[in-house]
Amino acid sequence: MKVENTQVQMRKGILEFCILEIISRGEVYASDMLDELTAAKMIVVEGTLYPLLTRLKNAGLLDYSWVESTAGPPRKYYTLTETGKDFLEQLRQTWLEVEASIEFITKHKKQAS
Repeated sequence: MKVENTQVQMRKGILEFCILEIISRGEVYASDMLDELTAAKMIVVEGTLYPLLTRLKNAGLLDYSWVESTAGPPRKYYTLTETGKDFLEQLRQTWLEVEASIEFITKHKKQAS
């Protein structure tokens, strides 16, 4: 078993959460999301990001608007819908619970028998 496979799966599991967090700050362009996710070592490529954005949009969590660009074609900027904001808040709570669980398990010392 390769550790890299498990690492990739762990990152994939929290990718939606990370994307929604980035978008929660305000209108954001997909390539800016990709840059931040790459800088955070989430190892995301366009082929992963765009289908996920489409799925989140189809689920009613995101909306987008087209904005004219001075240097090329119009750009699609994403925002969270009210449903997306509620969904993200639930994910934040889940993250705090998971984080506490992991900390408990990794810090837990074996009791002497």
